[in-house]
Amino acid sequence: MFYSKRKDANLTVNCVAVVVPSLKGHGYLDYTVGSHPPRALSVMQELRRDRQLCDVNVRVAHGGKEQTFAAHRIVLSACSPVFRAMFTSNLRERQAPEVKIHGIHPKVMERLIDFAYTSRVSVGEQCVLQLLLASTMYQVEGVVNACCDFLIKNLDSANAIGICQFAEQIGCTELRQRGKEYINIHFTEVTKEEEFFNLTHCQLLDLISQDGLNVLCESEVYKACVEWVRWDLEGRTQYFHALLNALHIYALPLRFLKHQLQECPILDKANPCRDFLSKIFQEMYLRKPLPPVKQRGNQLIYVAGGYLHRSLPNMEAFSPRTGQWLRLADMPVPRSGTGSCVVLGLLYTVGGRNNSQDENVDSGTLECYNPMTNQWIQRAPMNVPRNRVGVGVIDGAIYAVGGSCGSSHHRSAEKYDPEMNQWTFIAPMKARRIGAGVTVWNGLLYVIGGFDGGNRLNSVECYRPEKDEWNSITPMGSPRSGAGVVALNNYIYVAGGYDGREQFSSVERYSIEADKWENVASMKQSRSAMGVTAYRGKIYALGGFNQKGFLDSVECYDPEKDEWTEVSVMPSGRSGMGVAVNMEPCPRNLSPADRDS
Repeated sequence: MFYSKRKDANLTVNCVAVVVPSLKGHGYLDYTVGSHPPRALSVMQELRRDRQLCDVNVRVAHGGKEQTFAAHRIVLSACSPVFRAMFTSNLRERQAPEVKIHGIHPKVMERLIDFAYTSRVSVGEQCVLQLLLASTMYQVEGVVNACCDFLIKNLDSANAIGICQFAEQIGCTELRQRGKEYINIHFTEVTKEEEFFNLTHCQLLDLISQDGLNVLCESEVYKACVEWVRWDLEGRTQYFHALLNALHIYALPLRFLKHQLQECPILDKANPCRDFLSKIFQEMYLRKPLPPVKQRGNQLIYVAGGYLHRSLPNMEAFSPRTGQWLRLADMPVPRSGTGSCVVLGLLYTVGGRNNSQDENVDSGTLECYNPMTNQWIQRAPMNVPRNRVGVGVIDGAIYAVGGSCGSSHHRSAEKYDPEMNQWTFIAPMKARRIGAGVTVWNGLLYVIGGFDGGNRLNSVECYRPEKDEWNSITPMGSPRSGAGVVALNNYIYVAGGYDGREQFSSVERYSIEADKWENVASMKQSRSAMGVTAYRGKIYALGGFNQKGFLDSVECYDPEKDEWTEVSVMPSGRSGMGVAVNMEPCPRNLSPADRDS
């Protein structure tokens, strides 16, 4: 090894000669040194601070304020495609020692230049909108993403509309989408803020046309439109008819429509709107065929309670669209043999039995689950306990039919008014029934099969609320208790059940128009005491019990193909649960484990 010294101008370099060992046959290895990029950026930043090797001055003028920043063309070009085009094309800025920029605050440009040298940026509520606008103009992707992340994390009911509109103006697609999702989920809170009342009628029409609005009931959207009009009654009344046409008008509850026709102040000033709503009310009141009702938001199949060696408190929801199950807040008390239904977006569980380690008691309890809060509340109990009760809803009233209390099998039935929080008896059925199937079609309540304490029944009764009377109709082909019953497309389907000897897989359907029963395709598995519901034109059968034990399978029936297919497996097998379709719960009130399940 030896050293030699070489002088070039004012620079002295020591050259070192070394003995190089032989490494033949050892090939090549690639190395990436992670510390090099930040170290290189740090050196560039030092050079900029010392104004060394800088080849451009960026002069920023805004609102009478002006500031100049020394920088390196190559660093700015590496961070911003706009600067790159400016410094590498035939534009005059390519060789100019100074670049003038207008319309951006100097402090904002300083943050962009600092980011180019440090990969760090500080975002706060005072500067985020200006910083996002500038970083979008100069396509500084890292700063754009940081600003969007800050705004998304700070979305609230008072600023969501404004952020969404700002994102649309600057072409920030992801931020706009996240803003719209927030507005959809928090629609009711958003409509109480000033930003909502400052919407133009076109913007409001666009908002209420979103099928993804997360509302318990269409009446919430109607009320929001009324309040928007009342904000400037003289100037906005002219738009009310257009707003009504954008609503899912046939989803408004009959009782709510009647109240609006009697009390809504806007309808006094908008006669065409009154005529329009009166026509809708008459069609609904007279049970005329109505257009299909669109559902807001994603709909899920809810499964409440059930029995697996004991009564369960579990509540889960199944998405046929994704195949996923969601764990929700447990019921306050374990229950099986319960009935479930939905009124104005709230899920109700009715009656049942708590057969657990500590208790074995029939229940008259009514509990209400709010998907917006993921919480249960207690409501007025029924007049008598009812295990294995049948439940249906007509015009916002809940009907509870039959069931048992101890050894007593009920003929009695009662209805619940959610507004009054009160139960009243209605006319009793002709037969005592527990485990009967109940469904509603065209304002009539159908009660099918069941067990009277001695025999399984094939008889069917139909209740007319306006007359408070029951009428017998054509019986089923087979006696069944614990069958799954659902109405769909002018048919009533009765699936499975128990005849005292065995569980069925067979399915019958009743044509309401023809007053006739016929057999359709059987389920893949025999089952009784399962949950059955209709979802988007198909029928779902969940869980139940047969000779093999408690079932966890979920089957789906397609009426057009007349075939059943297995589509999912429940988190656990069970029987005697309440099942109903309702809106997806608000994700903000679910635990992370529930959201990811």
